[in-house]
Amino acid sequence: MGALRDSTTRLSERKARQVHERTVILNELAQGLRPLPRGLEWFASLADEEQSVALRELCQFCIQARATTSDALEGVRRSGLRPTHTPSVLVARGRVDEQLGKVAALAPRHERIKAFRLLVHVLGLADARRRERSCADGCGHEWHRLAGDREPGKTTG
Repeated sequence: MGALRDSTTRLSERKARQVHERTVILNELAQGLRPLPRGLEWFASLADEEQSVALRELCQFCIQARATTSDALEGVRRSGLRPTHTPSVLVARGRVDEQLGKVAALAPRHERIKAFRLLVHVLGLADARRRERSCADGCGHEWHRLAGDREPGKTTG
């Protein structure tokens, strides 16, 4: 019984490290601390289910950062997506939180890659505004301390 418990504990710890690592990567991308091409390579290397999890997490981060329709439309522009691409069309319609959820739920792999690019930019815009308005004098958000001595926009390798 002890070996099974140890195995289960190790599995839980590994899963927790993966979740934390994914959260850090997504936030570094949004803050410009990690180059987007590296992020795209990382995302493309994930299995389909892991990609879906990452997109849902990005969507939730966008909602927590209070992304607006303006953020979504500017995210389309910055991501280089055409206005006719499915993620671009979705964010231009209706309530942004609902539309971001639809973007995160896109199933075809080529659409998930577009969705990833868009959501990273939307999070970057929404979080930058949140930092400026709510966190300028400091905050308890762990993801706002990822840069350490680096400034947002200054990427690492």
